[in-house]
Amino acid sequence: MVIVTNGLSIFYNHFRAVRDVNLVIKPQKITAIIGPSGCGKSTVLRAFNRMNDYIHGCRVEGEILYRGENIYNPKTDPVMIRQKIGMVFQKPNPFPKTIFENIAWGAKINGFRGNLDELVEDSLSQAALWDEVKDDLGKSGLSLSGGQQQRLCIARALAVKPDIILMDEPCSALDPIATLKIEELMRGLSKKYTIIIVTHNMQQAARVSDDTAFFTMDEDRAGKLIEFGETSQIFTRPRQKQTEDYITGRYG
Repeated sequence: MVIVTNGLSIFYNHFRAVRDVNLVIKPQKITAIIGPSGCGKSTVLRAFNRMNDYIHGCRVEGEILYRGENIYNPKTDPVMIRQKIGMVFQKPNPFPKTIFENIAWGAKINGFRGNLDELVEDSLSQAALWDEVKDDLGKSGLSLSGGQQQRLCIARALAVKPDIILMDEPCSALDPIATLKIEELMRGLSKKYTIIIVTHNMQQAARVSDDTAFFTMDEDRAGKLIEFGETSQIFTRPRQKQTEDYITGRYG
């Protein structure tokens, strides 16, 4: 398995945001994390590539194993972890650079010594953006539409040759047509990459994911994993009443 969590708890100072999560992420699958606001979905996602390290007072208990290695081992290089486990955020955030440099910059700072032109074309092609921008690589990435900007950010993540791509609400700021393109892109990328997506959109989770993890909050407002399984099972035959209530819109 590509990621395994054992007894994962995440704290912000004295507040426990996530409690005792045990989760297994399969390779080359799309795993959706769903649940009501405030249940720790994004906190868990960010923990997978140590983005929470940047939050003062955040600490982790338990284990997150990436291909058998504990990513929170003091000897583990977080920069290496973030290269292997890339992140695409809720709001598209291209660098204020050209389209070409948006892709090439991350590769260069990670020591890439190959053909940058080929890398840029390959990354943009994988992100289904090459045909739309191949004649405009010198234009600012900020000149693109919202959907194109998000695909540019996906291409930027792909350029450093990751193993896993984390996506935190990647379509929430996009229109339905752009959302559909991102969803189609995710399905194609999952043939090569492991994808973990946080989404509030039940239909999106049902459409694109292979597995689904449902989180909610306990009596102390800590996020906890209620149910995890194949998406078809979670959405049609949930084992837990809380899962059924959330999926059917009774709460959340």
